[in-house]
Amino acid sequence: MSTHFTRRKALGSLGGLSLAATSATWPLRALAADVATPGWPAKPIAYIVPFTPGGSTDVIGRTLSQKLSDILGQPVVVDNKPGAAGAVGASYVAKAKADGYTLFGGTISTHAINASLYKNLPYDPIKDFEPISLVAMLPNVLIVNPALGVNSVADLVALLKRDPSKRYFASSGAGTSTHLAGEMFAELIGVPLTHVAYKGTPPAMMDVVAGQVPFMFDQMTAAVSLVQAGKLKLLAVTTGKRIALAPALPTMMESGIAKFEMSSWQAVYAPKGTPQPIVQRLNAEITKILKMPDVVAKLHDQLGMEIIASSPDELAAHMKSEITRWAELVKKSGATAS
Repeated sequence: MSTHFTRRKALGSLGGLSLAATSATWPLRALAADVATPGWPAKPIAYIVPFTPGGSTDVIGRTLSQKLSDILGQPVVVDNKPGAAGAVGASYVAKAKADGYTLFGGTISTHAINASLYKNLPYDPIKDFEPISLVAMLPNVLIVNPALGVNSVADLVALLKRDPSKRYFASSGAGTSTHLAGEMFAELIGVPLTHVAYKGTPPAMMDVVAGQVPFMFDQMTAAVSLVQAGKLKLLAVTTGKRIALAPALPTMMESGIAKFEMSSWQAVYAPKGTPQPIVQRLNAEITKILKMPDVVAKLHDQLGMEIIASSPDELAAHMKSEITRWAELVKKSGATAS
């Protein structure tokens, strides 16, 4: 119970920021940053995405990069460096020069879950990064193969309890929110489940479609086309309330799984030591970008993301809270990155 309260408390101050906060202050902050960082940026900026192209982190990275390029007058180029639930890309950024020319698309995996899941993580999510801003919260959904013959979460739980051969779940990779959602599910229903990790969402989802693995948790946007084609079925959403993109889809808690509430999140970071005027300038510009109608239409209306701009300090507080929350779950479940 305390972990969920901590998360809500950490995000409580962010609710008013969504699409609107800092609107009165960002122009002054941006102006101050311009004065304090003359000549920046004078060359292209790298935006490191720690996952393969096409996923949510990549979509957000390319959306922000295009807008930042227009605003800053220099190319902001997305560079995908996938591997180890984002740890490969995060490690690269942690070692990069702190000069304002490297940005990072951080996630719940890179800056919360990995801290406890990997014994020898090659970076420190707190000490090696400058928080810039939260960007969005994303719901995960429980997805099953239609041939499984279940129509609700209760049906799935009953099946798992009586048939050990179905106690497998896929994920887009060890350490991702889709992996930990499965571990949380196993703990709350009291049934041991075996995690099957894949290198990304597409191969995991294809094996669920093929019936090789019975079910998985993943972001709704990745499953929409397959659900519409009748190849996959959605049972519930992992957020605390129903989502606008699928208002008829019940939450896990409505489906009888008490305390099951989680959202994946996306944020922007820079290497530790990046000059604060640059951090503040980027925060102000990203806040501005997240209110643009075409960005809202794409990320919120089409992809179902809850857009949340934050201050660097608010992102830092949220990250610390999430690290504690997921460390508790990893310890209880015995989850590993293997």
